[in-house]
Amino acid sequence: MASNMNPRLLLTQVLNFALVLSTAFMLWKSLALTTNSSSPIVVVLSGSMEPAFQRGDLLFLWNRGMDTQVGEIVVYNVKGKDIPIVHRVVRRYGGDSDEPLEDEPRTTKSKLKPKPLRLLTKGDNNAADDTELYARGQTSLVRADDVMGSVVGFVPWVGYGTILLSEYPWLKTAMLGLMGLTVILQRE
Repeated sequence: MASNMNPRLLLTQVLNFALVLSTAFMLWKSLALTTNSSSPIVVVLSGSMEPAFQRGDLLFLWNRGMDTQVGEIVVYNVKGKDIPIVHRVVRRYGGDSDEPLEDEPRTTKSKLKPKPLRLLTKGDNNAADDTELYARGQTSLVRADDVMGSVVGFVPWVGYGTILLSEYPWLKTAMLGLMGLTVILQRE
């Protein structure tokens, strides 16, 4: 069926598919620039934030305000790991906070140069804080370096497809094959 297809029609369909992909990429990059986050939309992968967020919820991030408060839910990356973690801030150090850093005596807090804002996080459904999840030797997150953004909204269950695609790689291959077949066989 594809062998007797007009080459011009095939080229048009391939270009239409490329246009769809490039438009999606441009929208993603525009959203990343607007939110100042490398990944402005993430999917909750575990139950560590239940009942606030369930596995499969789609989260929208904002990274324009760097003054993160205790109680705020942030998404961060651990150095050397690829999976974003969604947890609540339970403590903050440095920045414009009155709290000194753990290794800084309370009386010698520097007035000249503010310390970088550092955060300690914990999953709502976890018994302990995240110090075990951080990179080796790291006791807290540096807000400017480690945090991808604060959660500003979510849509329940919409991201479950992403979880299925990552847990069952054959599903990803089947879906891409089906999309490619649709492009080739589609007639205008």
